[in-house]
Amino acid sequence: MAGLRIKAEEGSDPRLLLLDERDNVLVATARIRAGEAVTIAGVPATMPADVPIGHKLARTAIPAGTKIVKYGAPIGSATAPIATGELVHVHNVKSDYTPTYHLEDVRAEYGSGA
Repeated sequence: MAGLRIKAEEGSDPRLLLLDERDNVLVATARIRAGEAVTIAGVPATMPADVPIGHKLARTAIPAGTKIVKYGAPIGSATAPIATGELVHVHNVKSDYTPTYHLEDVRAEYGSGA
């Protein structure tokens, strides 16, 4: 894949990996605990919640409706504004490829026994 350059981003915590220069997210290579301080592109941030290994954090502020870019390719769209350093996951991203199903959707379709 042209442009794929896995590395730590200059000015960011070494536990955060930049997979491609075009990405607007960084990937945690280690668990980051709630309350820990990190630096993202030179900007200090305190993690409000645990960040599991492999999860994404916003590299910059991402407005609602903006494409989430990982590996240099769009993987979804922000459903709400996402601040720099905020966890980027199913609570604030809608996949462009896979429908998101919720238990309530299943119950509505198949009855409460689901």
